[in-house]
Amino acid sequence: MNTPMDTEVLIIGAGPAGLMLANILGMYGRSVTVLEARDELIDYPRGVGLDDESFRTIQTVGLAPRVLPHTTPQHIMRLVNGAGKTILENNPQTLEFGWDRKHGFIQPEVDKVLLEGLSRYPSVRVLFSHEVEEVEEDSDGVTAIARVRGASAGETVERSFRAQYLVGCEGGKSPTRKRLGVSFEGKSPATRWLVVDINNDPLGTPNVFLGADPKRPYVSIGLPHAVRRFEFMLHPVETEEQVTDPEFVNDMLRDHVPDPTTLDYIRRRVFTHHGRVAGSFRKGRQLIAGDAAHLMPVWMGQGWNSGMRDATNLGWKLASILSGTAGEKILDTYTFERKEHAQAMVDLSLTMGSVIKLTNPAAVLVRDAASAVLNLVPQVKSYFTDMRFKPMPRYTSGVLADPTTQQSGHAAPRITSKLIAVKTARNTVSPVGLQFPQPRVNFSGGDNVLLDDAIGNWWTVLLWGNNPEDVLPAESLVKLKELGAQLVSVLPETQRGWAEQDATGDVMILGDHTGVLKKWFDERPTPLVFLRPDRFVAGACLVQHAPATLDAILESMR
Repeated sequence: MNTPMDTEVLIIGAGPAGLMLANILGMYGRSVTVLEARDELIDYPRGVGLDDESFRTIQTVGLAPRVLPHTTPQHIMRLVNGAGKTILENNPQTLEFGWDRKHGFIQPEVDKVLLEGLSRYPSVRVLFSHEVEEVEEDSDGVTAIARVRGASAGETVERSFRAQYLVGCEGGKSPTRKRLGVSFEGKSPATRWLVVDINNDPLGTPNVFLGADPKRPYVSIGLPHAVRRFEFMLHPVETEEQVTDPEFVNDMLRDHVPDPTTLDYIRRRVFTHHGRVAGSFRKGRQLIAGDAAHLMPVWMGQGWNSGMRDATNLGWKLASILSGTAGEKILDTYTFERKEHAQAMVDLSLTMGSVIKLTNPAAVLVRDAASAVLNLVPQVKSYFTDMRFKPMPRYTSGVLADPTTQQSGHAAPRITSKLIAVKTARNTVSPVGLQFPQPRVNFSGGDNVLLDDAIGNWWTVLLWGNNPEDVLPAESLVKLKELGAQLVSVLPETQRGWAEQDATGDVMILGDHTGVLKKWFDERPTPLVFLRPDRFVAGACLVQHAPATLDAILESMR
């Protein structure tokens, strides 16, 4: 079939994952159409936690200044028992990726920023009141038939859209996922919760309290714009009609606010947690992202963030295919790289929920006693405070090259070699497949700038101490130019001015004035790093291994 394409990528669903994916593709100059069945964005609060990985993606698409007003940085979480005593505190201080690890946020406002951000791209359009009812795929592309609601009541028409790829971002009931016939395995605990959002916060305290109260577990969250969220676990005998009745809600809130009768409610809604992950995120020319690919229990605040990770991973890969720098096989790496971490976050969230929801008196006593003992051990306490229990994404298969063998498409967790440079390294854990840190740097375009803002949003070769043009062979430099990679030499700030005198326009000189990058390179036998557009390390090696490492990375993209 040679029907002309209306768009390169068709995204179904104007939720956070779909909107971010459209922003990333628009940033790379690709044509995108977003179809949304609703008449407008959802306007009530849902997700409340935004992490540093997501903020890095928001920074990449240039929307961080517009999102920041809708956030509370350093959103501390405290798990408290029935007596109100803190069992666990989660207050990470790191700025590893350039932003606070945790933020409270107002999802409707941030989603609105993502939608408005698409107006920057003439190649991107968003069409509301378009409900996709039928999809046909062939060897050249995908055709979707949408039912379009007109201005007059009851008026509908059908409209056809033709694209090279389709991404379903329609939420947990995703028709795209069902159409692909992939599994959606996991748990949907029978426990129901009542969520209550309130304007003009009647408490005014910041941060998050998870109440592990055996009588009725609860959540109390201070959010930006004076919004307060409460969540209460419901007992099996309590009906939805009963628990959403204003008097019932007021009665539940009497232990939490001085006067529930004066509250300005945004919503009162019953929901059930789900922990599910799709068996595959791709089949042919159709893919899924966000809640369509995985449903997260709320306890770790990772539902919205997991959708951002999907968009970050998938966006540059679709752009690479469409620009001719990668083959279609690269889309298989989307499932390889994202599914395992999504499952890990689901499992952690379910585990956290099981700790909070305990109602058996004996089990509660054991939990509280154990936490009291563990909090006396500084290493254990800091493990939870610094959020080191959160599994960070680590890719072992995908667009990668092993740092020891230069094998394409796979990377072992450790670097092994008989070379002295490796044997004497303080850290031989491979950085390949991990997200690279984002400290601040100085360069000719500005001082104290976040790394990503300096090096751009595509492939980057970072080399400590050396000039890439001086140590890489001509054929490697040609390949990197074809890839569109930015060449970067990282030096102590004391050397930057000297190095800039002889640098060509093809090499960026960064001054490491904070010492963060020097420390990173000092601890690892990998002074040369190939950074993917999503800021994950595709390859890391000694200088003389660079040509073979580059070839292995390029092979993994074919």
